[in-house]
Amino acid sequence: MQLGTSFAKWGLGLFIFGVFLTFGVVAHYCVGARWPTGELFMQNITLWWACPWTLSVAAVQAGGLGMVGLGVTQMQAARIAPQGHGWAESSWALRLCVIGLLGVFAVGYPGCFVFDAIWPGYYYSPIAVGKNAWLLGQAFFIAVYLAGTLAMFNAVRRSLDLAAAEI
Repeated sequence: MQLGTSFAKWGLGLFIFGVFLTFGVVAHYCVGARWPTGELFMQNITLWWACPWTLSVAAVQAGGLGMVGLGVTQMQAARIAPQGHGWAESSWALRLCVIGLLGVFAVGYPGCFVFDAIWPGYYYSPIAVGKNAWLLGQAFFIAVYLAGTLAMFNAVRRSLDLAAAEI
């Protein structure tokens, strides 16, 4: 029950954090691109809609909601499951999810400025080495989040199996 509650609380917090981050995307749209956009960027604009932070904001928001879903399902299954049939709650699943989403934010949002200091205009030019390093950094943390969700999914699945046996 404790793990489910923690997942739901962290998930709600990260979702709200993602909504807050949306103000940065809106501000970027109001100010415009810092660097000139080239023809190649315009061909790829549908993936990003001209703001480099879109991926990290969406990952934090969707990931937070996913954590809420897993947490609430775990809490409900724990209420139905027979007493005395405990399962090993995986606190590292929570850690992986939180580290994954905060890592996506760190690389994708403030990290964007760091990468821009190393490869000026990497996002808009695009400079493939800089853009790929930046994207792979985000992909790494999305994979960390995925590992956490898979671990929690297994815990939730076991809880639901116990609850189904009780019904």
